Order: sequence, then C-alpha cells, then structure tokens
Amino acid sequence: MSLDVDPPAPPTLQSVDPNEYDDASVESDEYHREELEQFLKAGAWEEAFKQWAATAKLGESEWRVVEELDLIERFDFFWDDFADRVGYHAPGLPEDWKERNLHDDLQSWGAVSGINAGLTELGQTVCDVLKDEYVDWEAEFEAPDDLPDFG
Repeated sequence: MSLDVDPPAPPTLQSVDPNEYDDASVESDEYHREELEQFLKAGAWEEAFKQWAATAKLGESEWRVVEELDLIERFDFFWDDFADRVGYHAPGLPEDWKERNLHDDLQSWGAVSGINAGLTELGQTVCDVLKDEYVDWEAEFEAPDDLPDFG
C-alpha cells in the first residue's frame, strides 16, 4: 500500500526538553535543533516523506485527518548525543479522541491507531534519513574509564 499525496512542509522545531516526553530520555542538553530544522528544509523532510509514503499504511482519509489537525507541525526532532542518534517525538491522537470529538472522520480505534502508528513510522524514517545522509557531527559522549569488567 502507498499514500499518494504531496509532502507537507517540514515542521518547525520548538525548544522543548525531550525529557518532557513520555517516550524519550536524553542525557545531553545540546539538541542541534537549528541544524536539524535546516536539514529538514534542505530536503531531508521531503526525501523521508516520499520513502515513508511509498509503503505507508494510511489511506487518504486518514491523511486528511492528519493534515486538518495539523499534526505534522507537532513533530519534534533532536540530537541525542549519548545514543549517537537523531531522536524524535511523533504527535498522536489521544485516547479520549472520541469524547473530545477531534474530527468528524474519526470513527474507529483502528483509524486512530493507524494514524498514530503511521506518524511514528514517519518520524523514524525522518530520523534515519537525517542520521544517514545529513548529520555529520559525532557523538561527544565518552564512556568512563573505570567501568567494571563483567567478562
């Protein structure tokens, strides 16, 4: 399955401490957001989006929900020096989506979980493209010399 839509504009990265997210734990405080945002605008976002869309399991109606709720703008990407990776926080629809009446086209848990899973996959694809093709800095974390020998 694939999603045949034009790539949206890349998100504007905000100054959020990634440790505030439930799904992230970052040891450093140098997130390189300005550089990552420049890479996204320079083509990383479009390239990653096209890769993701080629195998995306979202339909056009689910994608329309993503666009209308402006979920793309809520993505966050940051450098995690300790793990030598680009980290991310993907937006998602909350568990109480039905009570909150978020969108008229949301009718089932399947659609909601599909959107959340799809956005998570998009975030990981963007991270992979950034790390593999754009990021040229090295992790500065060094393991301590006094680590015990468990061998």
